[in-house]
Amino acid sequence: MEQTFYKYQGTGNDFVMIDNRQQTFDKNDTKRVAFLCDRRFGIGADGLILLENHPDLDFRMVYYNADGNESTMCGNGGRCLVAFAKDLGVIKEHAVFEAIDGLHHAEINNGIVKLQMLDVDSVQEFENHVFLNTGSPHHVQFEEKIEDFDIKTKGAQIRYGAPYNQEGTNVNFVSKVNDDTFRVRTYERGVEDETLSCGTGVTAVAIAMNRLKETDKTLINLNVEGGKLQVSFDIDNGVYKNVWLIGPATYVFKGTI
Repeated sequence: MEQTFYKYQGTGNDFVMIDNRQQTFDKNDTKRVAFLCDRRFGIGADGLILLENHPDLDFRMVYYNADGNESTMCGNGGRCLVAFAKDLGVIKEHAVFEAIDGLHHAEINNGIVKLQMLDVDSVQEFENHVFLNTGSPHHVQFEEKIEDFDIKTKGAQIRYGAPYNQEGTNVNFVSKVNDDTFRVRTYERGVEDETLSCGTGVTAVAIAMNRLKETDKTLINLNVEGGKLQVSFDIDNGVYKNVWLIGPATYVFKGTI
C-alpha cells in the first residue's frame, strides 16, 4: 500500500503528517505508525499526526508517539499541524481544532505559529522538582551543567521511576540564562530519548519557573536544542490562563512510501 506523507518540524521536533480527511489511514495499525516513524527503516520522526475532518471545527488532530501508540497532546506537533492545514488550504491565518486534550485556538503568520494551550490550575512542588500537566505530564527540575548532562540515562530513570512508574512522564532539565530566558533539554516518553524540542515541555518549564519565582515575567524565552520558543500566559488567582506556545513550524518535504 502506497502512502503519501508530508514532513514538518518545529525547532527540530519532527513529524510525519498525513492528510486523513478521507479516512484512508488504518489508525489501529500501531506497527505501521512505528515503522513510518523509524529513522532507519521508515521515514523518521518523533511522532505521526493525522489531520482529519471535524463536524464543527477546522480540523481534528490525532497524534501518535514514535512507538506507534496514540498519545497525549504534543505542542510542537499541534503547531506543525496548523502549518500543514494552512498549506493544504484548510485554514488561512486562524484555526480552531480538536486534539485529545480538547479545543485549541491557533494563529499562523510568516511561518510563526501561536498555539493556545490548556489552562493550568495545578503545579505540584516537591523538594527537587515540579510536576504539572500542560496537555501531557511533565517533570521539571534544575540542572546546573545541562550541556554535559546525560539526558537519556537520567531522563529514563525518572520517567519510569516512582511515583510515575508504568504511565510515566516527560522529563525536563532546566538551567537559567537570565530573568526571562531558560535553557531546556527534554526526555520524551514514547520517543524514549531526548528530543530537540518539546512544546508541552517548554510550556511546563515556563509556568514552573514563574511558580518557583525564578522569573516574574509572563513572556518567557526557552532555548531548546533545536532553536528558540516562547511561552506567554496570564495569571488569575494562581491559575495560568491564556497560555500560548509560540515558534516556527517548517515544511521539510513530501513523499510516498
